[in-house]
Amino acid sequence: MNPAVEALRREKPGLDPRKFRHPDITAKGERRASVALSRLETLWFNTGTLCNLTCTNCYIESSPTNDALVYLTPAEVSEYLDEIKTLGWPVREIGFTGGEPFLNPGIIAMLEEALQRGFDVLVLTNAMKPMQRHKAALLSLKERFGARLTLRVSVDHYSPTLHELERGARSWAPMKEGLAWLAANGFSLAVAGRTVWKESEEKLREGYQRLFRELGMVLDAKDPGRLVLFPEMDATLDVPEITTACWDILGVHPDAMMCASSRMVVKRKGAERPAVVACTLLPYDPQFELGARLADAAGAVKLNHPHCARFCVLGGGSCSAK
Repeated sequence: MNPAVEALRREKPGLDPRKFRHPDITAKGERRASVALSRLETLWFNTGTLCNLTCTNCYIESSPTNDALVYLTPAEVSEYLDEIKTLGWPVREIGFTGGEPFLNPGIIAMLEEALQRGFDVLVLTNAMKPMQRHKAALLSLKERFGARLTLRVSVDHYSPTLHELERGARSWAPMKEGLAWLAANGFSLAVAGRTVWKESEEKLREGYQRLFRELGMVLDAKDPGRLVLFPEMDATLDVPEITTACWDILGVHPDAMMCASSRMVVKRKGAERPAVVACTLLPYDPQFELGARLADAAGAVKLNHPHCARFCVLGGGSCSAK
């Protein structure tokens, strides 16, 4: 855990152990909120949890040794793309996350198939050597599909010191090299940062804008779709449970939640086939596994996890490009 996150933990109480126990009832005996799938617009594929980095506070615990979620294959991805067509669901975006997606040997074939089928494609990457090994293939995809392929690069802070505090020593220069290469070659780009640093959003966006100018990037840091600042996720810190009454109290609609419009496909180590889970944030919790097929995943999601409250309802976070 990095020092900034440790400081936050010292200032905030730990999670009340009575919370997030019952799928339908909160610790106070109130009815827990849930979110129905109103439309499936984004389907995510977790390409595997292996990563070239071991970050200090990675919510999915990716590392060079964590293969709890194994590599998906292009054939498995293709089956779900076929099912989208069969179901007639209005999916517009296919997302690829990890781990580091460019470690998966089938990543280019997966991207190409999703693009050929007419989907917008979003890839989350650290832009380091695994991605840079695929420069020729990525240039080919950009030539053919243009801005329908977007790469969102993780830059945890606009300064090398704080970025490397999270990502590890010697992680800044190769990320910067990859990001500059993507910008110079005209790729559709976004950047993902963190809000854990106790800076105002305005100051963060100003800092990232300076970095973008330094790299020659035509990217507006004020655009929340191009610079996504994610709420920090720490399931050990206390957070209110979300009840059915909270929607009106907070002025938030269930349809605005990520699980109202997205699902993620994962493949667990040792499993015969992939499974569909409620969202990108909860790949390990069995209560959020919805079935093997997309058709099994249309039910409501009960907000029985601290991430549901902190990241989505209270934090307003979403992993999609929309």
